[in-house]
Amino acid sequence: MKKTLSLCFAVLLCTAIHAASHNARAKKVIAIIDKVNTYWQANNKAEVRAFWDNAAYHTGNMEAWFLTGEPRYLNYSLQWAEHNNWMGATEPDPAKWEYKTYGEDQRHVLFGDWQICFQTYIDLYWVAMGKYAPQTGNAQRTPVEGNPARMVARAKEVMGYEAASKANDYWWWADALYMVMPVMTKMYKLTGDTRYLDKLYDNIRYSDSIMLDKETGIYFRDGKYVYPKHKTESGKKDFWARGDGWVLAGLAKVLQDLPREYKHRQFFVDKYVTLARAVAALQQKEGYWTRSMMDPAQAPGPETSGTAFFTYGMLWGVNNGYLPRKEFKKVINKGWKYLTKTALQPDGKVGYVQPIGEKAIPGQVVDANSQANFGVGAFLLAACEYVRYLDNH
Repeated sequence: MKKTLSLCFAVLLCTAIHAASHNARAKKVIAIIDKVNTYWQANNKAEVRAFWDNAAYHTGNMEAWFLTGEPRYLNYSLQWAEHNNWMGATEPDPAKWEYKTYGEDQRHVLFGDWQICFQTYIDLYWVAMGKYAPQTGNAQRTPVEGNPARMVARAKEVMGYEAASKANDYWWWADALYMVMPVMTKMYKLTGDTRYLDKLYDNIRYSDSIMLDKETGIYFRDGKYVYPKHKTESGKKDFWARGDGWVLAGLAKVLQDLPREYKHRQFFVDKYVTLARAVAALQQKEGYWTRSMMDPAQAPGPETSGTAFFTYGMLWGVNNGYLPRKEFKKVINKGWKYLTKTALQPDGKVGYVQPIGEKAIPGQVVDANSQANFGVGAFLLAACEYVRYLDNH
């Protein structure tokens, strides 16, 4: 009996020590999150436009708020949303709305790069309504005044138009699958209208028809880069890391909100798992993914944005039971080590982010001083999910 009690005590003690160790590790990651986000917000004003690069940062910033409850993070996203009047592109006449070409002008209302902002606006709406609170349990009262309905009015107008339209060719480049897919599931949660889910399915089926490599389950950036029409300089398939990072992260966000009973849910699960496994197989031994994933020689060296989105996507899958921890543990640990030991600089800067573009460019210099808003957003997503990974395991 004494032996049994001693053994039980030893097991409980080991378990407690193990839990305390994980708690300490999680606190260190939270400190990293604050270091990175504080550095970014101290050096970059919130009052910038609602285009994709800024909006991608805010998806990470909001995740950091959900995890920690830090009011500075919430206020920063609120300032940005207010500055943009809770809108993306502002053209009022639907007859003039465009999406079939790249466009930063205000007429490209249906272009996905102007729609990613709705992810944050919808999240802020739920915060204002008291429906979303930080995981810490220390819910912060939002300083938003007036009718919260104005926070999602433009999202309903624009995305409602898209959901009701007959067109399905809105997402003709891989980035759009992060920019807009999660908007559709958030719109469903906001309205209860299944047309958003059906339009999501129709749109990605079109995307698959023009840029999905069926052999690997990996996406080309867009139709221009499909093999063999386009090849790397050594003749290989040219899969752009950040492009597929957008896709994997977007699918994780979709599965987070997609109803379990939705008729096409398994389609998204299968796509996500297939892509995660294909991506994991292409990780470099140092933990990063090169800009051209199958041909490291095309643009050698580390790149952070793609690596961070991949690490986030896989962490989310393990944390939520879609990916086996045993299979992905080493990939995740190597990715996290790269992000914190190479990408993260002593002052909180996140380096080695490839500048805005759409492909791996031979000779392009990416170094410790190469930073970008979307790279910080991706880092924050991965870091927040890593905290949950530590808590879960």
